[in-house]
Amino acid sequence: MLRRTKIVATLGPASEDEKTLHKMINAGLNVARLNFSHGEEADHRRRAAAFRAAAAHLHRDVGIMGDLQGPKIRIKRFEHGSVHLDEGAPFFLDSTLGLMDGNEHGVGVALETLHEDVKKGDILLLNDGMITLTVDRIEGTRIHTTAVNSGILSDHKGINLKGGGLSAPALTDVDRANIKLAAELEMDFLAVSFVRSGEDIHEARELFREAGGNGHIVAKIERTEAVENIDSIIDAADIVMVARGDLGVEMGYAELTGIQKRLIAATRSKNKIAITATQMMESMIQNPIPTRAEVSDVANAVIDGTDAVMLSGETAVGEYPVEAVRSMASVCIGAEKYPNQTGRTGRRADDKFDVVDEAIAMAVMYTAKHVDVKAIIALTESGSTTRWMSRVRSDIPIYAMTPYDATSRRVALYRGVYPVQFEILETDRDQLYAAIFETLLSKDLVEIDDLVIFTKGDLKGVSGSTNAMKILTVKA
Repeated sequence: MLRRTKIVATLGPASEDEKTLHKMINAGLNVARLNFSHGEEADHRRRAAAFRAAAAHLHRDVGIMGDLQGPKIRIKRFEHGSVHLDEGAPFFLDSTLGLMDGNEHGVGVALETLHEDVKKGDILLLNDGMITLTVDRIEGTRIHTTAVNSGILSDHKGINLKGGGLSAPALTDVDRANIKLAAELEMDFLAVSFVRSGEDIHEARELFREAGGNGHIVAKIERTEAVENIDSIIDAADIVMVARGDLGVEMGYAELTGIQKRLIAATRSKNKIAITATQMMESMIQNPIPTRAEVSDVANAVIDGTDAVMLSGETAVGEYPVEAVRSMASVCIGAEKYPNQTGRTGRRADDKFDVVDEAIAMAVMYTAKHVDVKAIIALTESGSTTRWMSRVRSDIPIYAMTPYDATSRRVALYRGVYPVQFEILETDRDQLYAAIFETLLSKDLVEIDDLVIFTKGDLKGVSGSTNAMKILTVKA
């Protein structure tokens, strides 16, 4: 069976050679992620070029996502690389402390306004929550705290304020430079880290467009403020990523599963794309198979309706990058077999549609649930019609037939949508159908006498003009 849930995998030192990239794409990778938090510009250029070359060699339509670093709040460095904090010990944070002057008494922080964002009684979580500090008092730029637990604290670890509220902007000067790089490399997706509101997405989109970028904008939800402003963020973004690392630290891990389900549901209800990310198969950094808990985690995200699941360190620096992609693909297929993956369209009879192609998409999916069709075939310029179709849970494959490489790479992320390169050369209706069927039959995507639903627009070259639906029988 075709896998409907897509896979995003991060490239890094473990997954940048030609042989490994070929194997990862064949194992099921749909979108490669370049993490701007790690590596230099030359690394990103090299990996993007290698991935595009591998995709071209395999004749696969796969996308590239650039993931901005964002204002990750970090401590500075210690004189000896790390310190051991004892439970109950005093420890200070100070933005004016030198870059390498940290010791067992305190350490510098990169955010100059941190002392303005916290107050007595606040909880600071360092190193993804491994170290917890309670704020005792603030004296100038110095934040005096007490360690709640013992542990090792090393250079450049992240800082989160429990409950959120840090004032750092979503985009830094480094991010602005990387936006230009993403545009130059023609990346298909641009992920914005530590988003607070829809305004952050609008700013990133404007900068990306000014630099010549045409990809979709991904809003990473990893702040408490983002959850509180989720409606404006979904409206502004093309894609929402549930980035569970910092989000879990800020809002508490006990709340995370419920928040994840709510965010996926909210994103799909607004006809946008959802990605679930962070530590999905973390154990596979060292091990060739995932744990049962990780299998359950991925499967639950699939059952919740996520469009894609993401691998980070598992493929970037792990020992088994190909196995990680293959394992994730297998779990997705297993989860998709169950009946609760299909169901009602989620649309009521009295719903209103803003544009004609959205109405056509919903009519297609309603028809597909009541007629025994084997596939949905959409001639599409931008891919928007197939995106709307994919919001309805269905096991019927949606083939996005388009002449545009950029569209093919973008729809590769949509759940249940499969890009098919197709140049419209025929104007005669019967000859057009014959060309479409020949293309799909040659790829073993349909069979003779299959009943299919076909959509198209009257105006070639006009995005968003789908206005016709037909039920056809595949002929040789």
